[in-house]
Amino acid sequence: MDVIVGTAGHIDHGKTALVRALTGTDTDRLPEEKKRGITIDLGFAELETGGVHFGFVDVPGHERFVKNMLAGASGIDLVMLVIAADEGVMPQTREHFEICRLLNVESGIVVLTKSDLVSEEILDLVRIEAAELVEGSFLEDAPVIPFSSKTNEGSEALHRALANSAGNLQQRRDEMIPRLSVDRSFTKKGFGAVITGTLASGEVNEGQELDLFPGPRPVRVRGLQTHGRSVKIAHRGQRTAINLAGVDHSEIERGMFLAEKHVLRETQSVDARVEVLPDAKRPLRSRHRVRVHIGAAEILSRVVVLNERGEIEPGKTGFVQLRLETPVVTIVGERFVVRSYSPQVTVAGGIILEPFASRHRRKDLAPTSQYLRKMAESIGDPEILLLNFIKRAAEKGISRFEVQARTGWQTGVLGKAITCLVERGDVLVIGDILIGKHHLDELAAKVLKAVEAFHKYQPLAAGITREALRNTTFAGIPETIFYNVTGQLESKNLVVVEGEIFRLQGRTDQLTDVERAAKEQMRRVYSEARLEPPKLDEVLAASAKLGRDHARRVFQLLVNSGEVVKVTDEFYFTSNAINDLATNMRSMAESSGDRSIDVAGFKDLAGVSRKYAIPLLEYFDREKVTVRSGDKRLILK
Repeated sequence: MDVIVGTAGHIDHGKTALVRALTGTDTDRLPEEKKRGITIDLGFAELETGGVHFGFVDVPGHERFVKNMLAGASGIDLVMLVIAADEGVMPQTREHFEICRLLNVESGIVVLTKSDLVSEEILDLVRIEAAELVEGSFLEDAPVIPFSSKTNEGSEALHRALANSAGNLQQRRDEMIPRLSVDRSFTKKGFGAVITGTLASGEVNEGQELDLFPGPRPVRVRGLQTHGRSVKIAHRGQRTAINLAGVDHSEIERGMFLAEKHVLRETQSVDARVEVLPDAKRPLRSRHRVRVHIGAAEILSRVVVLNERGEIEPGKTGFVQLRLETPVVTIVGERFVVRSYSPQVTVAGGIILEPFASRHRRKDLAPTSQYLRKMAESIGDPEILLLNFIKRAAEKGISRFEVQARTGWQTGVLGKAITCLVERGDVLVIGDILIGKHHLDELAAKVLKAVEAFHKYQPLAAGITREALRNTTFAGIPETIFYNVTGQLESKNLVVVEGEIFRLQGRTDQLTDVERAAKEQMRRVYSEARLEPPKLDEVLAASAKLGRDHARRVFQLLVNSGEVVKVTDEFYFTSNAINDLATNMRSMAESSGDRSIDVAGFKDLAGVSRKYAIPLLEYFDREKVTVRSGDKRLILK
């Protein structure tokens, strides 16, 4: 079993000495730390006891280095909250404790260091002060152990407490892809770039290809170490060092993110639930510029509070949108901490609920809050969380890839949740799109209504065109859903599809004998004329019995059906003639090996005068059959 233990507490309260006494490792590795006698950056140590492998992350206690403390706190399983017996609870004791609580650390131990410097009465007072600090929190029932690094008193009790706390930790199901937030990087001669961090989820294998963010840029795992030993596979919860190929050490910074290839993507706008600390100096308000800490990254951000007041009072919770100034990779359920821009003080923390948030209008605040509330209640339940995504996507549906980018779920976890929802009849799978069954039923009803409305307002038309139906009823909806819905309606004999035209079953054209005769005459004129048709006005004038406007509506039926194609306002051609000409051009280009054609060559090929050649060439340019190049056209494949 692997357990990550983090220290927390005020400067000079003995955190580093405590870790050294437990593990024999001095975690102060920087020359400046040795010189000044204080911890500035993260330090690491390990301990094997009782069948448990403990990885220790020792954090700085000075208020100026809380940023570094946060970089190490994000991956810990349990915390040792260190309080010096000769000083008691101090400002960074409180701030570090609140950070651990906001990051949802589940377990811990309260250690009263420097116990040899005070009397038993003072020690009792510090116990009371510590109990008041952690009352009602995850540390309320935690063991409180006096300890002296000078005499080693309390060492055995600490070892027992660590073993007991590790045994009581809830075993988390590892449902996620491999993810690691980089908290340190360096270069090693002969190996290249090395990064370290706590593997938040999944497994990383030697030789595996991963994405490094921001970017993403592809990298490959050349080698792995956990707790100082070379391994082939690193597992969730282990302190991991990864030798990367494909990137230089100089390009890596703390806060970068490593993840499975082609799954996650960056965002700069997230919706979240936040808790503002009770002792925050002021409410968290919209437009506040803050520092958001996710994993080992610190990102500047603007806050948008998602309520009518535009603020969240100290001690209260609420929903916000964080508009990040630089891209970050995050998923639903990820914890974060918010610190004020200046002075840098921890003011809030929360949980990501929507990693790819769009901007919300005031009128959308209520439904948005309702959705985010459901999301917060669904964390840890893939089926309900997935159903929330699908309901939110409504008629547009949501792809499997989009769900994985939001959640970081392994493919098997997503597949199991999909299967369950499909078997319950709540969800349908169309290609890679997931959509609620009732949303698909609503789309089918909309199609029937749209076709019926078209028949009502265009009684002369045979039906609505495919393109018109898509634009009116399926705007923004994936094409696969369009074809599924219309295909289902056709198979149920509710609509008839003839080429590009949709009409209701049993609906015949409503033309009179005069209109039908005029339509047939127009069709014959264009079919016989081929590439030398008369002008439209001449065609319409030939239908003297209808009048020009009436004849124009009948003519439009030929256009809607796709039989006749508009080239200019004056000239229309049959689609057969246009297609045949395009085919002849391409065949000529293939056989001759010359893909260029000028106006004269085109006139000869088509057998038409310049009057028709220029409009036809311009039409082919628009349709990407040809592309103009000087005085010639290139015939595209």
